[in-house]
Amino acid sequence: MTSKRPGDPDGTPTEDRSHETENAPAQRAESNRLWNTSVGDDMAFLLARANALSLSRVQARLKQFDLNTRSYSVLAVAADDARPTQRELSEFLRLDPSQIVALVDQLEEAGLIKREPDPRDRRAKVVVPTEAGRSLAAEARLAVSESDREWFSALPPEDRDRWFSALRSLASDPAAD
Repeated sequence: MTSKRPGDPDGTPTEDRSHETENAPAQRAESNRLWNTSVGDDMAFLLARANALSLSRVQARLKQFDLNTRSYSVLAVAADDARPTQRELSEFLRLDPSQIVALVDQLEEAGLIKREPDPRDRRAKVVVPTEAGRSLAAEARLAVSESDREWFSALPPEDRDRWFSALRSLASDPAAD
């Protein structure tokens, strides 16, 4: 059983389409019929699709800062003075440790973060922002917040609050491992 989807008057989801080609509206019209399949009611699919749409919007905003969602996430955590180890970043961001090393290397080469000895464990390093990194993280955070406000403005405030609460609960569930 399918239900009407939020978005366009016919129930199809709306999204940022500024990147599409001339043929895209016709292709989109053809694919709209797929909302009536069982996948259109699959929560995992809907969450994955919403994630893809959100990432696309945020990536476009972060491009002006020469960041992507992964590098922004590392920089933002560091700029919040969390002083994370690379292992903590790997676990929190759900990325392979080698990906974290590459991201930290990239941000360090750009002069946005640095590694310092962890006072809790001298064998480990913590990731801290430079002043340039702190400043860039603040600018990027504003752009990401603006993108979120624009996208989620389609939802009434009480729905946004419930959505955020439910999403944070799902994302932070330790039993999900």
